[in-house]
Amino acid sequence: MKILFFVSSMHAGGAERVAATLASAWAKRGDTVTLVPTYTGKGSCFYPLDPAVRLEWLADRMGGFGRKALPPLGKPGAIRNLVREVQPDVIVSFLTNVNVMVLLATKGMGVPVIVCERTNPAFSSSAGKVLQFLRRKTYPWAAKVLMQSQDGVQALKKMVPGVEQLGVIPNPLPPDLEVWPGKARALTERKQIMAMGRMVPFKRFDALIAAFAALAHDYPDWDLTIWGDGPLRSELEQQVRDTGLESRITLPGRTSQPWQELARADVFALTSQVEGFPNVLLEAMALGCACVTVDCPSGPREMSQDGRDAVLIPLDDHGALVAGLRQLIDDDVLRGTLGQRAAASVRARYGLEQVLALWDAVFASTGVPARQDGRV
Repeated sequence: MKILFFVSSMHAGGAERVAATLASAWAKRGDTVTLVPTYTGKGSCFYPLDPAVRLEWLADRMGGFGRKALPPLGKPGAIRNLVREVQPDVIVSFLTNVNVMVLLATKGMGVPVIVCERTNPAFSSSAGKVLQFLRRKTYPWAAKVLMQSQDGVQALKKMVPGVEQLGVIPNPLPPDLEVWPGKARALTERKQIMAMGRMVPFKRFDALIAAFAALAHDYPDWDLTIWGDGPLRSELEQQVRDTGLESRITLPGRTSQPWQELARADVFALTSQVEGFPNVLLEAMALGCACVTVDCPSGPREMSQDGRDAVLIPLDDHGALVAGLRQLIDDDVLRGTLGQRAAASVRARYGLEQVLALWDAVFASTGVPARQDGRV
């Protein structure tokens, strides 16, 4: 099977990581994969790719004038030329702006196009009025529109009523994480509540700091660590100083070893107002962390199986967040069993092979010819 895969860029990010994982997995099993970042500024490929993946920068095919002066006019022609050259069996596209451009450019070419939204459209601010209008016009042309969660499906049905071919495929666990054994916490270490993400308003790290401050006096052997950086760092640092808990609440910045740090956590907390698909929660659960997560759109309810595999609490409920953290702090046995159950559950449901099987079913539904081994 020949797959032509369009993404916005290959910088560090969740969508880019998933694109690299899928492209590499398809190439490794014998498919012919061409991965095309459409960002005219190019940049570099942050995530490793299987050597068999052909990486084509769309900017290299647009010429200097089209790349710098009129990218929206230069991209469609470059995309059409690439489709003629590659002659793919199927086209896959990530992110709303890329999806719209690819659908416009390939209209009438006879190649099935599968477009993938990477956020919940009901809560995303990345699509302005023009892009929303173009999405309504072009998405009905897609062979399939894929969301990351059922919440996203319902939202898109309301915003793009003409789309009928809708489906859900979650992000896979990174292949390396599937075999990651975790790291036993040293008995001499203080106990850790941990969070991780960009320091922006919708992550609501301020709520987590407030909840920990409400518990800190009762649990003097517990600390809070929030990994990440962003525009709210100075405000969060001031909030920590205001609590008087500078020695127990740390904001160490970004880490190049997130799994090693997550594996040190006794409890992981997700407090976001909204998520597209919270990869960090998935990874924490896969590492066997006992997790407290708000029931925000989209993903936590599905990942936790309605609260079976994590403590699921209502959104914007300070008392529930404090109570959820207290429940896990108080019960060593619950932390252990919940962490083990979470790891087994998400590894079984979100492993790469399981997610690839979902993709194969979608490919087959669009009429992509089957391979001799039975796969599409």
